[in-house]
Formats: sequence, C-alpha cells, structure tokens
Amino acid sequence: MKNYFSSSFRLGVLGGGQLGKMLLSETQKFDVFTVVLDANNEAPCAQICNEFHQGDLLDFDTVYNFGKQVDLLTIEIENVNIDALDKLEAEGLTIYPKPKNLRVIQSKAQQKKFYRDHNIPTAEFNHYAYLEELKHSYENDIIEFPFVWKAARFGYDGNGVKVVRNIVDLESLPAGECITEKLIPFKNELAVIVARNEQGETKTYPVVEMEFHPEANQVEYVICPARIANTVATKAREVALKVADSFDFVGLLAVEMFQTENDEILVNEVAPRTHNSGHYSIEASYTNQFEQHLRSILNLPLGNTESKVAGIMVNLVGAEGYTGNVVYENIEDILKIDGVTPHIYGKTITKPFRKMGHVTIVNTDINEARRIAQKVKETIKVISK
Repeated sequence: MKNYFSSSFRLGVLGGGQLGKMLLSETQKFDVFTVVLDANNEAPCAQICNEFHQGDLLDFDTVYNFGKQVDLLTIEIENVNIDALDKLEAEGLTIYPKPKNLRVIQSKAQQKKFYRDHNIPTAEFNHYAYLEELKHSYENDIIEFPFVWKAARFGYDGNGVKVVRNIVDLESLPAGECITEKLIPFKNELAVIVARNEQGETKTYPVVEMEFHPEANQVEYVICPARIANTVATKAREVALKVADSFDFVGLLAVEMFQTENDEILVNEVAPRTHNSGHYSIEASYTNQFEQHLRSILNLPLGNTESKVAGIMVNLVGAEGYTGNVVYENIEDILKIDGVTPHIYGKTITKPFRKMGHVTIVNTDINEARRIAQKVKETIKVISK
C-alpha cells in the first residue's frame, strides 16, 4: 500500500468550499498533505489546507497545471474542466471520481440517458437542445402542463429547476439546453450515499429522508434513518448500488431518489462527491462521509456506515432581507440543548438562502430529534450586521 500518511504524498482537491473544509478535518486527522484549487482566495479551505492555489476550476490550463503538481486528484464540486482531467488521466494521474463519470454527471441530459440505458428506474423525460424546441413541443401537444424543467448544466440547490404549470411559467424559462420530466406525485424524497473503492468494495449509508423549503427548493432537514418501511429502504439501497456499479464508480456517490405513491423508487439525480444529505454522519455515524470519501479514493478499507444514533441535519441559510457581514443570532441558545452541534462554514458574507452552515441534532429517539430540529430552526437566525 502506498504511504499516504505523514509522507510526501500530495492530495489535490478541486474546489475549496464547505465540503472541502469538512474533508480537511479528515485529511488532518490522517496527516495527508492537501493542495486545494478554488477561484476565491477567501474560500473556506483557503486558510486550513496545506497549500492553496487560486484559479478558475473551468479553465483548462489552470486545472491541468494544478493537476501536474499532485499525486492524486479529487473534487468537492463537479463543475470543473473535464477536458483537462482527461489529459491528466491519459498522462497517468489517478483521478477519482473518474473523468468519464463526471462528464456524464455534469449534464442532467446525459445522466438521464445513462439511467435509461442501464435500466435504472427514473422519471420519464424529454431532452431539448434549446428553449424554442421545448416551446414547439408544447405547441404541438407533445408535452403538457405541469412538468418539471431542469437546466442541463450547472444547476444546484434548487437553481436550474422549476415546475412549469402554465404558459407564463414556460415563457419565463431561461434559454439553453434542458430536460423536462413528468411531474411525479411522491411520498418522500430520499437519498442514499454509496462508497466504492478501486477494488470494488462497496458500502451504503442508511437511507435518509429530505424535507425541503417550499420557496427556496433547498433541503431544510435531512433525517436519518428515513421514516419509511424496511422494504422501501432495502429497495432504495439496492437501486443506489446499481447506479454506482453501473458507473464503475470510485469515491462517494450520493443518489437522490423519489419514493412514489406506489412505493417505487425512481432516481432523480446523483452527486459524485460528499453531499448535504450525509452531513449528519459527522456526529451520528461510525464513519462519517468525509472520512469514507478519503478511504474510497485512496483504496483503503471502507469504514462502518451504520449510525450510532439517530441524526437530523438542519441547513443554516442566510435569512431573507439580509446581505452583508454574517451574524449567527441566538447560537448560544441552541448550544444549550443536548445533542446539538453547529457547523459554521467560514463564509463571512451572508445573502438570502446562501448556505452558511448546518446544525446536527443527535438523539436515541428520531421523533425527539425532529422536535429539537424544529426548535433549532426557529431559534437560530443567519443575519447581517
């Protein structure tokens, strides 16, 4: 086995946001040397990685030249220059997740086609190269309202997704490549994180349930374990494993799903990295998702994914009407509550609905944890001076 620990080995990370910051807690635990690239020199990782480079993640030369300085390259955000990764891989650099996986996952259209081609259950969809093509499809009764519109690229946290219910909604959509999906009535939005290393060892985390903010379309609560039947949970984990195996994936893959009214599981989309739906694992799991990502990309034995205790995560997002230097109002009040742990991401400027941190609530009783989570949500406020 290669000596990654307290050695000259250099782990490169594309992206320096909060996911990278939480990954660095694990690299520091194992004394793995980290080199981070991000466009923002005030990114959460900038002050705590071993070596920081400022640069555009979508620029070929920047990503290529960065990759030449590391021994293994990983990501904390998927919007990176894949052409540069292809060249680096061809020249012998180990990159996880694999560039070919990222190329598919970067495009929602390619993702959906991948699911269809591999018999992975997903909602019916149509692919349009540009908006006028979609409008033409509606005018000719090929699709009908309501439907879900998704930008083919660069959507995140509810951006690039819209339910289209009428002609006004249709006219207001941005131009560009997109997909549309049939609007599926569903009971729950679920997620399963799969870890897979180079040897093909694979583990799944327990199924989590996600509750969304009705306006921002961002996750408000992640609940583990999901409050669903064991048969549904088993099916969800099996589908997630099929997705990871179909990709021949190495790393951490978050598989977001719908549980339909008939208890079918449909894959919505995947994220090829550590994920919001796994943050609870820092406090609640034997092996948190960030340590597991490190284990998987370094081809180490995977850790125990079981939970020690029930966990709920509450996202901390900027309050509406506040932009400026951040203040976490009433944080001392939530710190008085047993089992409550805040994580502050290190972003000094807050904006409405910007992810600024999260809070984990652990308890032996999932329903009590959910009650406390509600109290936390109502107490702490992310405002500005």
